[in-house]
Amino acid sequence: MALEPQDQGDAQPPRVEGEGTSVGEAKWSAMKELERTYPGLDVDHVEFEVLEERPDAADEGFARVAATADLAAWRAAERDFTWPDEPAERLREIAKRVISYLGVRASVDVEETEDELRGSISGPDLGLLIGKHGQTIDSLQFICSQAAFRGYETRKRVTIDAGGYRERREAMLQRQADRGASDALRYGRPVELDSMAAAERKIVHLYLQDRPEVETHSEGDEPFRRIVISPIRTG
Repeated sequence: MALEPQDQGDAQPPRVEGEGTSVGEAKWSAMKELERTYPGLDVDHVEFEVLEERPDAADEGFARVAATADLAAWRAAERDFTWPDEPAERLREIAKRVISYLGVRASVDVEETEDELRGSISGPDLGLLIGKHGQTIDSLQFICSQAAFRGYETRKRVTIDAGGYRERREAMLQRQADRGASDALRYGRPVELDSMAAAERKIVHLYLQDRPEVETHSEGDEPFRRIVISPIRTG
């Protein structure tokens, strides 16, 4: 059910309905609908009412709930909200709010090492968060990297991953680099790879830097800049 923002001081508290195979799933569905219009809305500011519950419907259960938002409490919490000082908690808060706004069912785990701050997002369907060729998650990573260490003299590398996407993408880039290097050596001429973002070009450059028979460089302008793999002629 779509939610229309209330005007004139929200005289009528916004109310939506959600459905699912359980009461918990129906509550989540209604909550996500509210969060689309009111990003940052917390479950503490929502009152739920179970309208229908059939545990054995279609062998998997059915539930329908109504969710009514207490906007006064939510607005008061937003006015009093302050961004955390710790980079890890800043990253977590940004990621949670973006996930909420997109309506993606997911959780965020943050791990910090000596040289990296890593946010790992897990959930049943992360395609919308990842985006085409990783554009959405790359944008989220850029925002988090800018915000997490703002005001700090030293910074760490910030990585945002979703469902193991980064590892799969890196493996794909390495396979593409291997094919390009093989073609460059087989035909004795430079081979261009598909255009890719700067972070992905770095992966390919580093992956091939220990191959003494080829060399790499980048050509073109963003966002169509690409890697060229050239054979090194000997003798």
